[in-house]
Amino acid sequence: MKPKIGIYGFSGCWGEQIVILNCEDELLDIFGAVDIVDFLGGSSVNDTESRLLIAFVEGSIANAREEASLRKIRERTDLLIACGSCACFGGVAAMDARAPRAEVIKQVYGMNGPAGSWDIGPHRPLSDFVKVDLCIPGCPIEKTEFLRVVSSLLNGDAPVMPEYPVCVECKMKENECLLLRGLPCAGPVTRAGCDARCPSYNIACVGCRGPVEEANMSSLENVLQQKKFTLDEIKRKLRTFAAPVMDKMENRG
Repeated sequence: MKPKIGIYGFSGCWGEQIVILNCEDELLDIFGAVDIVDFLGGSSVNDTESRLLIAFVEGSIANAREEASLRKIRERTDLLIACGSCACFGGVAAMDARAPRAEVIKQVYGMNGPAGSWDIGPHRPLSDFVKVDLCIPGCPIEKTEFLRVVSSLLNGDAPVMPEYPVCVECKMKENECLLLRGLPCAGPVTRAGCDARCPSYNIACVGCRGPVEEANMSSLENVLQQKKFTLDEIKRKLRTFAAPVMDKMENRG
């Protein structure tokens, strides 16, 4: 019997599910190796009850209904994989997490909006609610990284995720350092895995894969000051995709 897999989306753009569907040629191999039984983005007929080996979940959690659904998924799966920066870190929707919800709702819907009638909380990553076994960061995730994770898990291996910053990938590609050219690049403190796509096109890294573990902010601050930038400019970039994580890092610091 082939292992059963579910693919789910909460508050997000469904970009990760589109990446999975865009695996194209590899999809036949995936379907041959696993039984994708619950995938609303890919099928109108789904098994919402049977036991799963792996659940791939994208999107942040913003209300009690989503939290309840996430907990149900966690209960029925052996492994839960957070896919994309919304699921891993909160994502773009979490940028306003520190703002009072009533104020945010008023700004969006106006004075006559739903106010207290809607269950709209600050967007938070999956790990704030349930155990997450692995994170695949990105906005959206990388197709090659998703396929590598699936392959490793089906072979019984723990996927090896990059634990170094984007700068390492830039060096491997022999890119000219954009920071040294005077651009506010977040590469030194952003998780690798994108093959330095933006810097390779002379676009400063925006931090969409979230902050690398033990990011050396103080060292980066020294470089930024030499180039007449401030650390706040990089932190704002990282907050775009990982505000809850940045808040925790600042509280620890």
